[in-house]
Amino acid sequence: MSLLITHRCINCDMCEPECPNAAISFGAEFYEIDGDRCTECVGHYEVPTCQQVCPIDNTIISDPQRVEDNAQLWEKFVMLHHSTELAR
Repeated sequence: MSLLITHRCINCDMCEPECPNAAISFGAEFYEIDGDRCTECVGHYEVPTCQQVCPIDNTIISDPQRVEDNAQLWEKFVMLHHSTELAR
């Protein structure tokens, strides 16, 4: 499941540089996560780094609109980071 930044976000800029998939950017009011790029850090870390660095509890949560299992997150990771190798 991709992650979602809620309205509790204080725009502290902690999460955006930590995302290994470049999935976080500033939105209309607060930071947003691109669900097409979010792998919950599968392939990089055990725990999503954005959740680890966020100073406000329960601000970055699972997105109920984007239910994905671990296999789907791994597939997304491979496509984001190894798609040029797969094309060879």
